[in-house]
Amino acid sequence: MRTLMATLRRVNEDESGHVEVGGPGLVGAIGAIILGIGATGSSDVVTIGGGVVLAVGIMGASLARHRLIDYDLWKRLDELEKK
Repeated sequence: MRTLMATLRRVNEDESGHVEVGGPGLVGAIGAIILGIGATGSSDVVTIGGGVVLAVGIMGASLARHRLIDYDLWKRLDELEKK
């Protein structure tokens, strides 16, 4: 258990930002699966729900990438330009 917690902590504190951006991408993947299940089963409600979840996942991944990776990168570049 300690090894798992240490690994999760190390991955979370990594500057690459993969863990933070991976969450919304996972939501989008789940939405795509639900969308496919709804389309195959000809269920309008499940298809629409899957499409909405997919859209939220895509937008969330884009916003998370911008906020967690791009913003910090631009902030570091601005600090370097001030020196």
